[in-house]
Amino acid sequence: MRLSTTQLARTRFVKILLTGVAGFIGMHVAQILLKRGDEVVGIDNLNDYYDPHLKHERLAQLTPYSNFKFIQGDIADKQTIEDLFIKEKPGRVINLAAQAGVRYSLKNPYTYIQTNLVGFGNLLEGCRHNDVEHFVYASSSSVYGANTHMPFSVHDNVDHPVSLYAASKKANELMAHTYSHLYGLPTTGLRYFTVYGPWGRPDMSPWLFTSAILEDRPINVFNHGKMQRDFTYIDDIAEGTVRVIDRVATPDPNFTTDTPDPGTSSAPYRVYNIGNHQPVELMAFIKIIEDCLGQEAKKNYLPMQPGDVVATYADVEDLKRDVGYEPKTPLEYGIGRWVEWYREYTST
Repeated sequence: MRLSTTQLARTRFVKILLTGVAGFIGMHVAQILLKRGDEVVGIDNLNDYYDPHLKHERLAQLTPYSNFKFIQGDIADKQTIEDLFIKEKPGRVINLAAQAGVRYSLKNPYTYIQTNLVGFGNLLEGCRHNDVEHFVYASSSSVYGANTHMPFSVHDNVDHPVSLYAASKKANELMAHTYSHLYGLPTTGLRYFTVYGPWGRPDMSPWLFTSAILEDRPINVFNHGKMQRDFTYIDDIAEGTVRVIDRVATPDPNFTTDTPDPGTSSAPYRVYNIGNHQPVELMAFIKIIEDCLGQEAKKNYLPMQPGDVVATYADVEDLKRDVGYEPKTPLEYGIGRWVEWYREYTST
């Protein structure tokens, strides 16, 4: 991971509770925090949504740090979270634990309700009762749902989700706002846009496409390839997340209840997009993977899947203005790094 001077600069080190620490984004965020000197208490339930072996290997990247502590546990377990906050007393919290995946939410909705709603509520209560300075949590570009106005802005209305996963993330934003309003808890939601890169998930398109091409299996191309995604490299996502945890949310002095802004509040509440703000055609994305692998994909063209959206495109102006950061890793570089990692990982 490339670490900038800004990432490593720190005037005060804090204890940070990081949920989903064995996840794709969680591991990368933890690495930045640990390298700059923060104390990280990571929790993960290591479930079998995908091969737990990958999660254990991510954890192995973190365990050498003396300022890292891992706890296996489930955020949906109320007593576990209550005990964790009382014992560890984190100054700040980053919630990256969630049941991910749009299509899986059609098959197993209760998993999303337990983790993304019950678990999220447990964390809010933990923050409320233990004087947490800032609660940052992963939302998703999926909240934009049926919106077609591009680029997606945090100031847009997002009341029309098209999957339970998206609805659970929108619910997180509403729950967080309530705690910001009632209890003065500073909260910031991060709407991630199609994250990819080394240590990625096996259920995501880069892994599915790369493995299929190398094994000479056809890849499924939904909506007959007529889709766009704002692919965002993992290093950009991780750096953006860390920069946001350092900037504690504050009330918007210009907020008015006559014309309420969905992206801000009179409470210490914020929502930001973190995306590459460069939507890419799905077929162009596949072509870059093919070029990196030196092998053409066999393509199985399929119709649009329930819960999917045709395009995503992030407006990151608020992130640039408030945090001084915007993702900018070129897709060709990011996919090259992904393929390099994948070949090495699968050869061992």
